[in-house]
Amino acid sequence: MKPFFYKSFLIITTIIVSACDNKKAIPQSVPYSKPYRAGVVLSFDDAYVDEWFEADQALKKYSWKATFCVCRIDSIGAPQLNKLVQMQKNGHEIAGHGYHHFNAVTYAAANGIDNYVKVEIDPMLASMKRLALHVTSFAYPYGERSEELDKALAPKFNIIRGRAFCGDVPEKEGCYFRGTKYMYAFDIDNNHVHFSIPYLLELLDYARKENKILILCGHKPVKELTANYQTKIETLAFICKYIELNNMQFYTLSDLDNLMAKE
Repeated sequence: MKPFFYKSFLIITTIIVSACDNKKAIPQSVPYSKPYRAGVVLSFDDAYVDEWFEADQALKKYSWKATFCVCRIDSIGAPQLNKLVQMQKNGHEIAGHGYHHFNAVTYAAANGIDNYVKVEIDPMLASMKRLALHVTSFAYPYGERSEELDKALAPKFNIIRGRAFCGDVPEKEGCYFRGTKYMYAFDIDNNHVHFSIPYLLELLDYARKENKILILCGHKPVKELTANYQTKIETLAFICKYIELNNMQFYTLSDLDNLMAKE
């Protein structure tokens, strides 16, 4: 049996997808505005700006795109802020990941959702706007979310991303774009027991064959693994080569918003 972590099973009905990590329902899908190519969203969480920039230098030969979800924006140094702006200019997306990186579900349960927005979301958006970072997407710290939080954040973001690990077959995973602003990513960090290169290949193959967009996330890109929450550059290069060889496409989270029909 494959060593993948089971938290729950993804249940798909005609209009609702249940998220595996926190068992919250994704709202009803919306129609697509036009067909799209199969592809991948690569997203990275936290504030590993130097490592993200190094990964960009190593992978730009593949014409890759990524979404960098940044937390603790006012604790980042000027050189790193300049790198974020430069990556944004190069076609990457800068997204939000919380002002303090609080667990949204835990903090809201103790202090209320309104207070969470006041403390964690509003100051983050204000600082990012001041720094010329155009933020329209948000990734929950630790991947945990709730329907109530999604509803509160919906007016502030076009795309809201969590994490979900559901089973050992791609069709049970919640990490594919389904035409809604609420989505989930499959984590490719080394410390997650569900991750392996063979299973990543299965996820990519499923996206290619079924014309889907696979949503992935990680944290700190590295050449050699030394700690948890790291993704090998070799793994990212493997994804890039797969995209290139199979005529697939890289998307950012904000690109997915553009794919959805506007009413």
